[in-house]
Amino acid sequence: MAEQSAPAIAGIHHISFTVRDIDASVSWYERVFRAQRLPMTFPHYGCEDTGYAVLLIEPNSGLAIGLHTNTGNSGDLFDEAQTGLDHIGFAVTSREELDAWAQWLDTLDIAHSGVRTVDEPTAFATLVFRDPDNIQLELFAPAG
Repeated sequence: MAEQSAPAIAGIHHISFTVRDIDASVSWYERVFRAQRLPMTFPHYGCEDTGYAVLLIEPNSGLAIGLHTNTGNSGDLFDEAQTGLDHIGFAVTSREELDAWAQWLDTLDIAHSGVRTVDEPTAFATLVFRDPDNIQLELFAPAG
């Protein structure tokens, strides 16, 4: 029997995070990514009675960022050492773009790793920072 190929994925449509303080998180994502909030809320799928989401659109890529709130949220900070999401990596085109992001985060007083260059297992550069819920966000540029 021939091995069957998996259906194709065309890209990432949206990312969604459950947050502790939806107003603070919306404000942060608007400020950092210049994301534009859609003027409505959406039911939190499977938790419609206890939560909702706000949707923001990042204007350069069109990426949708969903921020969810739920009454069942214990208020703990995110911890990538637990089962689930580790981090989100956003692609940028060059090392110069990473430098521009580092300067942008500095103007917003957002702590970050600084641009780091890695040569193994392949050459690339990254810039890491965290949102108000401690979710790690990474900007990634290929070497060259």
